[in-house]
Amino acid sequence: MDFTFSGEQQMLRDSVSAFLLKHYDFDKRNAIVRSEAGWSRDVWGQFAELGLLALPFAEDHGGLGGSMADLIAIAEPFGAHLLAEPYLASVMLGGAALAKAPDGSSAAEWLEKIMTGEAIAALAYEEGAGTPDPAMVGLKAAKTADGFALSGEKRMVLSGRDADVIVVAARGGDGKLALLTVDPAAYGLTITPFATIDGRRAAHLRFDTVALPTDALILDDAETALRSLLDRAILALCAESVGAMGALLKQTAEYAATRKQFGVAIGTFQTVAHRLADMKIAYSKARATLLYTTALIDAGQSGAKDIAILKGQTGKLGREIGEAAIQTHGGVGMTDELSISHFHKRILANDALLGNAEYHLRKTGTL
Repeated sequence: MDFTFSGEQQMLRDSVSAFLLKHYDFDKRNAIVRSEAGWSRDVWGQFAELGLLALPFAEDHGGLGGSMADLIAIAEPFGAHLLAEPYLASVMLGGAALAKAPDGSSAAEWLEKIMTGEAIAALAYEEGAGTPDPAMVGLKAAKTADGFALSGEKRMVLSGRDADVIVVAARGGDGKLALLTVDPAAYGLTITPFATIDGRRAAHLRFDTVALPTDALILDDAETALRSLLDRAILALCAESVGAMGALLKQTAEYAATRKQFGVAIGTFQTVAHRLADMKIAYSKARATLLYTTALIDAGQSGAKDIAILKGQTGKLGREIGEAAIQTHGGVGMTDELSISHFHKRILANDALLGNAEYHLRKTGTL
């Protein structure tokens, strides 16, 4: 297996990094996060023009047919710049679920709008169990004369307030897992929005016998498709975290080289030097696991254990790097004025999504 980016992937990575460096520095990003929307439609439009929103979708769906390695090439810079825009929610979760619909489905119209940046999608999946296991989905989709009726709750729906279409995972009358599209304005649907610890927008959803037409059904036996979708979303999530780890390592090393105590840089102190070395080892290990798992997925050789190892290690090592960065910076590292605390929050938030490190490491038998 080749674990290096191709020339085209490196060019893509460099162009995304250059765009974010110019238009998405820390101060601009904070202004975006503090705005009412919490993300920038201008930046989102630029992503659409660059083809980033269409990148992971198959050419048959009008996408660019990018590989997971292509996606990782842009996801790491997203993490390094603390992207607040709903790429994970709309493209990797909601959009990916719509892409599972059979040919001729009304979901194709939504998918086209998502790739052009005209619409935002969300996936309502989590129900408070804190795991990515589809077996934990309990929301009911009762069959009716005119279609379906949804009853139950969904938690932590990324971009749940902003979505133009919501894809809901629910149990049909036969007990099989189904995917259905829901209009956010549907009668009986209550959306409770909030901001996550790292500044992204999410919502809790409550369905009180929400009536859906028959054509709202995307898949009536969706467990295999959903597992595949979540594996790829976990990979993108881990790539963001690895990008944030790299930024923490770089900024902490620069700080240790310039911050002086007793007339010398603190990086010359043995304790600090050892801490920086541990950070570099942790980052290298996390990134190596990310690249290896990406290669496995693209080669069609990945399994559930590979995804669990990646998610578990990324969460565990990311927490260690974040804590070491804050400790090196001292009290100022915990304030909102520096990006250090924001990177740590992003890593912690990513760890909590789709099963935390403890959950995944227990699955592998290493905890």
